[in-house]
Amino acid sequence: MAKKTSNKKAKEDVLNLDAILFKCRDILRQAKNSGAFFEKRDMMLTLVFLRFLGEKYEDGVANLRQTLIEQGLDPDDEEIQKAFFEDATFADGTFDLPLEARWSTIINTAAPQLNVALDTALRSIGTTTPQLKGCFVEGTFTQRNLGANDIKKIVDEINKISHKAFGEEKDLIGRVYEYFLKEFAVHATSEEGEFYTPHDVVQLIATVIEPFDGTIYDPCCGSGGMFIQSSELVKTKQGDISRINVYGQELKDATYRLAKMNLALRGISHNLGSKGDSSFTNDLHKGLYFDYIMANPPFNLKGWWDDNLSTDARWTDYAIPPASNANYAWILHMLSHLKPLSGVAGFLLANGALGDTDALEIRKKLIENDKVEAIIILPRELFITTDISVTFWILNQNKKGGKYHGRELRNREHEILFVDLRQWTENPVKGEQKKKVQLVPEQIQRVADIYRQWQSIETDGKNFAVPELYRSVGIEEIEQNNWTLVPSKYIEFIDHDLEIDYPKEMARIQQEMKELMQREKESQKMLEEAFKGIGYGID
Repeated sequence: MAKKTSNKKAKEDVLNLDAILFKCRDILRQAKNSGAFFEKRDMMLTLVFLRFLGEKYEDGVANLRQTLIEQGLDPDDEEIQKAFFEDATFADGTFDLPLEARWSTIINTAAPQLNVALDTALRSIGTTTPQLKGCFVEGTFTQRNLGANDIKKIVDEINKISHKAFGEEKDLIGRVYEYFLKEFAVHATSEEGEFYTPHDVVQLIATVIEPFDGTIYDPCCGSGGMFIQSSELVKTKQGDISRINVYGQELKDATYRLAKMNLALRGISHNLGSKGDSSFTNDLHKGLYFDYIMANPPFNLKGWWDDNLSTDARWTDYAIPPASNANYAWILHMLSHLKPLSGVAGFLLANGALGDTDALEIRKKLIENDKVEAIIILPRELFITTDISVTFWILNQNKKGGKYHGRELRNREHEILFVDLRQWTENPVKGEQKKKVQLVPEQIQRVADIYRQWQSIETDGKNFAVPELYRSVGIEEIEQNNWTLVPSKYIEFIDHDLEIDYPKEMARIQQEMKELMQREKESQKMLEEAFKGIGYGID
């Protein structure tokens, strides 16, 4: 009798996104004409997008049919079909797809015609849906021209990916993007800016700075994951993502298209400019100021400098950032886009920026101008593609206090909050090929509570500290430390070795050793007694 597979095991097989993507990657690896890494990745992401877009359309049609039935109308009536289903408009922002662009058409296309059918679908979407114009490369599938058997296998695997199974609230396209960065880490780490920010890190940034309304900007937006994930937090808190408008810029054309796909799919109002381009040499949002900035710039970016930037207005009040490293160029760029009296920025940088001597004058001026509000150093191993510890910076254009999201804040001028989370490594992520940890919701809320308590009118900033975790520090002490922002220079760390009573500890160890030796002697004696008189030989 065949062994029955448990429902739980079957469900795990269906829900295993990594297994589906691994199989697709394996097919592409062996297929002819599959292209380089980035072409494989972009092909996969485009297929996932078509699948997700098609499934949302099918759900929209089903919901529309149900609404008509509830209103006493027959959705199969010819006149009703013409009125409601031809050039349909969906209340939830679902895109109306022409027949050739629907996933049901694609999945039922014969294998030899699939490459042409896929490009036809992309062309049709691009010409009939203005929001998706420019998201696709012309001839993505026909130029690669995968073998009929190979493209059919991949489409069948993608057909298993469903927002019903994986959760519509998740950044599914971003998750696929992250998978390919992880699996092709050799390529990913050499690629400028190709870092997918983990969900828990985005949640930390969003929970702390609370971008619940107004405008949000990301100057290096990647696949748009920062916007997707923070918008889910907005839904949780406020229930209405229409209250926010997102602006972003992305250097790489392929990733720019991916971000446009991702945001359009979610119905998030966005402006990513007209193309992929450098935020330094061609700022597509020059002159605009934003309520919030959330960003994860590429760490220690090299090769960003252009001689035309030497007189750029972004560094006029500070100093020219070091050409060897873009960390402080990112800071000054973001500062130039913050609303002057109220803007708040939360972003990640490599820890080296905390005490970089090349940027000392800029850091000094930032502190003196009261732009830096908090420095939160994060645990190692949070990212898939790098194991370094990074820092979460918060800039604030208004540290004078007043109302903020319904709270009354105190005057925090010339104070900076330092938090050190490097010891928060107790939550490993299972199933990864390399060591990885995560911040759980309780930890994220703990950081937000520390930050808000520090801001509170009931707090005395001069005495706000917990050893080995956080401390509020005045500008005088920071000046005495030559303007470094390294948290360990300010947070008290206890030398636990000093707490040991060495004579007492040595006496305890000696007594344990003495008892152990005595037990060994007794055991040896028992063995000798047990074997006494026993002989060995051949009968």
